[in-house]
Amino acid sequence: MMAAHFRRRRAIAVLLVLAVTMLARRAVAGEPAPPFKAGFAETDITPGEGMEKPGGYHKSFVRRTQDPCKVRAAVFDDGATRVALVGIDALIVPRQLVKAVRKDIGAQCGIEPEAVLIGASHSHSSGPVGMVQPGEYDHASDLVKKLAYEHSSCADPKYLERVQKEIVNAVCQADKNRVEAACGADSGHEDKVAFNRRFRMKNGLTFTHPGKRNPDIVEPAAPIDPEVGVIGAWDTTGKLLGCVVNYANHGTTGAGGWSANWIYYMEQVIRGSMGDDVIVVFLNGDCGDITQVDNLSPYPNIDGPIVGGRVGAEAVKVLLSMHRGSLAPLDAKVKVWNIKRRPPNPEKVKSCLEEAKKNPDRVPTWTKETLMLDALIANEPEVEVEVQAVQVGPAVFVTNEAEMFVEYGLELKEKSQFEFTFPVELANGCVGYIPSEEAMGPHGGGYETRLTSYSNLEITAGRQMLDAGLELVGQMTPSKAPTPKEIPPSNKPWSYGSVPPELE
Repeated sequence: MMAAHFRRRRAIAVLLVLAVTMLARRAVAGEPAPPFKAGFAETDITPGEGMEKPGGYHKSFVRRTQDPCKVRAAVFDDGATRVALVGIDALIVPRQLVKAVRKDIGAQCGIEPEAVLIGASHSHSSGPVGMVQPGEYDHASDLVKKLAYEHSSCADPKYLERVQKEIVNAVCQADKNRVEAACGADSGHEDKVAFNRRFRMKNGLTFTHPGKRNPDIVEPAAPIDPEVGVIGAWDTTGKLLGCVVNYANHGTTGAGGWSANWIYYMEQVIRGSMGDDVIVVFLNGDCGDITQVDNLSPYPNIDGPIVGGRVGAEAVKVLLSMHRGSLAPLDAKVKVWNIKRRPPNPEKVKSCLEEAKKNPDRVPTWTKETLMLDALIANEPEVEVEVQAVQVGPAVFVTNEAEMFVEYGLELKEKSQFEFTFPVELANGCVGYIPSEEAMGPHGGGYETRLTSYSNLEITAGRQMLDAGLELVGQMTPSKAPTPKEIPPSNKPWSYGSVPPELE
């Protein structure tokens, strides 16, 4: 089996070399490059009423639907390489699901696994893809299994199967929908709907959501990332086929039922301006410490229509002024390795076990999380992580599997050689919060630094992921964004305008 795998990989490598060689020969011979193509598609993954909602440390169920949850996919083709960018209305996307999806996509439409990017929007009002995965604690004690399966947020196996199927369907349909396209890449700025939720306090520590206008607040612990990254694709008639939008903000605006959260309103604004059938692929930026809550404001928190409306409006502005052309070349690279988990203190585990045994039906949240983490480490002391870089001409999307602090995304942008660098968090897997190293220091703290079954990687994990992303980006050669043909200078003024003042 391994031999067959390596033969297949070798054959693919040979085909890629041949394709690139053919393109180079065409360029030398003056032959036109193959047309750049793009295709978009979406599928529905709205959960059923009464299903479990992920995101908390206990079970919660939803009884109605507010707006649809979707898979949205874009496939780009430069004649030598195809890449797929997939946005899913989901809190997270489990690693095993990604592996299965990539395998199915490769079998059905031939796009290589490393060229498929799957990013969760981090909508807190979407379907049961997490947190505890099916069978994840089957090795544990009866007490821990009870805590995991009966008292924690759990993924629904049938819903996971449906999501897997619909991601594959969306990508393969987008691949079939490829047409010659004029594309562009650019970005805008939106700084009124995203706020860092962590604050330095007078006591020397850092708190998450310290309370609105808390007098002990000194300053925000970190900035935000206001960039709204956009890629657009138009067919030969000038119709917008779809776009990819990148912005860093939690999907935590209130929703009364199943919902894509503020991403739904972003989509509505873009469609209202650009066309009712435009596919809007959303990929969330590094926003582990970014939400719509302004802790310094005396006013109520802003809601989904405002967040999505302003981000969507900025994306529309970018699309309207975007120069169009080819976004070749396309490229995709992946790095996979293992990162250790941080084990809880043995004495703490012992104390938590004693506490849980007293009343297994009423175990405090952090006690439960300590015992579940201890069981995870016994079975899996290290976690496989992936960082991926997908190039679309002058833009590069760089993934991580975490709720990554914004500082890492900003540093990635600063050090990247690309004109447009778009971090994508919670992509191709989920490893929980990755705070900055400063946040884990003596003046750090806050909710995201807690040691739980969800967030537990070693302190250097964020730096490892950032370095891996920069390593992959450094192996790519960016192209320039399309620009129109320049108009030559003119020495012929407008006849109506080239006159002196007329005083009488």
